[in-house]
Amino acid sequence: MPVFSPRRFQMAHLPVERDSNLPVRTFTALERTAKGVLFGCRMCGNCILQETAFICPMTCAKGLRNGFCGEATAERCVVDASRPCTWRLIFERSERMGRMDKLLEVNAPINGAQAGHSAWLPFIKFWRERGQPVLTDLLANRDKFWREWDALCYGFRQPDWWQSDADYHPPAYNTAISRLELELQQKPFIVTAEIEPPGDSATDDLQKKCQLLNKYVISVNFSDNAFATSRMSSLACCVHCLEAGGEAVLQMQARDRSRNGILSDVIGASALGVRNILCLGGDYHNKTPQVFPCQPEQFDIDAVQMLWMLRRLRDEGRMADGREIENRPRYFLGAAGAPFTLKAEYSALRMEKKVNAGAQFIQTQMVFDLEAFNTWMAACDKRGLLDKAAFLAGVYPLRSAEEAHALAAEPGVTIPEEIIQRMEAAFVRDSHGCAGACEHQEVEGRLIAVELMHQLREMPGVRGVHLMVGGQESVVPVLLEEAGW
Repeated sequence: MPVFSPRRFQMAHLPVERDSNLPVRTFTALERTAKGVLFGCRMCGNCILQETAFICPMTCAKGLRNGFCGEATAERCVVDASRPCTWRLIFERSERMGRMDKLLEVNAPINGAQAGHSAWLPFIKFWRERGQPVLTDLLANRDKFWREWDALCYGFRQPDWWQSDADYHPPAYNTAISRLELELQQKPFIVTAEIEPPGDSATDDLQKKCQLLNKYVISVNFSDNAFATSRMSSLACCVHCLEAGGEAVLQMQARDRSRNGILSDVIGASALGVRNILCLGGDYHNKTPQVFPCQPEQFDIDAVQMLWMLRRLRDEGRMADGREIENRPRYFLGAAGAPFTLKAEYSALRMEKKVNAGAQFIQTQMVFDLEAFNTWMAACDKRGLLDKAAFLAGVYPLRSAEEAHALAAEPGVTIPEEIIQRMEAAFVRDSHGCAGACEHQEVEGRLIAVELMHQLREMPGVRGVHLMVGGQESVVPVLLEEAGW
């Protein structure tokens, strides 16, 4: 077990090309051993320990470099229940040390040319070339030394091809790019929904669902292989939605995608007329119903890095490899909000990081616990986020008491006991009728959803609801009718 970090989940990186210099290889081996004992180091080549309270973020089971995932809990890691959440430990130590502001910087993805090699030798070279800080200032002028030290570390960990920071970057345009963005600008409250992509190549039902929902909601999301199960691509579904006259939201999960693949898909989506992109991290492959052998390395980048990369492409015309393009893609960027993970203050800081990186609208996890959600919204408001991004609260109509219990056990979802009891009472009423009937449970689930919709509409900062219906798209018109909307 490392001294300052949790044990690493993945193996240390090996260099793509081995150092030819024997002394360098020897030094690198010593560095790998020392940092492994102290921090569980994976030799990523771009150490950010100074920003993460000296706990290595690469010990995160998903390898995330910019904060915890949407399923983080105080009890355990969602991937490996035998280990704690690395980022929970980072946030807690940062809070004790008074260094929470350090966690706002958008850290760069791993550079494959550096991974597996020494980080100390290039740092010493970079320090020598920069010339500052001077060691004598550690005694003569400590403030200057540490100011120059911070600048040195920042310059080293933020390479020219990334150039990130901890600041807010508003969009570099004034006119709304998409119908969704325009409606959010003009209306105080909107309704959006989602359609579950088909599991095969048939499109008849997909087109019917698009035509149905287009009459009732502003935009429609199409999930991107949710729960790590393969379905029709979100992009293909978006094209069908556009052909049906609707407004589509393309979901892009970072899992299983390289940064090159993401940029390619986004440029193609823009060319096809898709104007809304929701940037997500993605479920780990252990969420799939069938547990397949899977590689530990499932994430090239995380959701925050995706937002930063796509915002720069749109606003600056700059690709991740530094190339500049003339005809920039146009899109409205969104991110997921996870109000029910760790402390509200931690989740709000994580949300600020996404907004700073480029998120313009936020779709939250399904909301059942209004008190906890209101606490999270207040924490986001304290950070000034409600004026920088439009928050859409997720609403899910429960279908059965069994489903309510299953969701309550899911990381990132909180269902109050009162709602559980209401669904159980409906189950009892159903059990007096036909075996397996769920009529009363479905009615109660819709009633709870409508109550939540009305209460969310009155909550300061909530700009709309996003109806998550789990493949039961026909319930959307029913919900809106029962809500009187």
